[in-house]
Order: sequence, then structure tokens, then C-alpha cells
Amino acid sequence: MTKRIARERIAVLFSQAARFFPECPEWSNRCVDLARKIAMRQRIRIEKEYRRRFCRHCSTYLVPGVTMRVRVQRGRVIVTCLACRRQMRYVIGRQDAKGAE
Repeated sequence: MTKRIARERIAVLFSQAARFFPECPEWSNRCVDLARKIAMRQRIRIEKEYRRRFCRHCSTYLVPGVTMRVRVQRGRVIVTCLACRRQMRYVIGRQDAKGAE
């Protein structure tokens, strides 16, 4: 029950972060920080769609062209956080071996 509530709160915090970003990016970063703390306290994973919206290193809310740079190189998406200059790499187009039969 508490894990379901935590997931709902994380979803709300990320929607608030998206809404706050044009006015005050610091509020967006605070929402991300709170969502990460809730996930850690309840020991749940943040969903993939939300996980790629913040920097794992500095908890900055990422917006393409404003707080992050996106490059595609050799089958990977390379995201660079412009706040801390750290890079995150995500593989693209990888199919499950069992599903490719």
C-alpha cells in the first residue's frame, strides 16, 4: 500500500517539476530531489520514463537544449548534464534475444 502511494507521489512530483521548470528551475530540481528521497526511503525503483528526466549525479531536472545535451553515437544516446558535465549513455534499438526468434 505504501509503495503504491510512493509511486503516485513520485509521478506527481515529476509532473510538478515539468510545470515549474519555465518559471523556476530550482523548484524542479527540488521536486526531483524529493522524488528520489521517497524512492530511496520506500526502496522502490523510479520508472524508466522518469529516470531519464534527471541527472543521476547532481539530481538536476533535465530538459533537452537547456540543462542537457543529447548526442547519438554508435547505437547509443549520450546525454550530457550541463550542470555537472557528467555523461549518461543509453543503448538504442536493442531487441530481446528471445523475442527475435
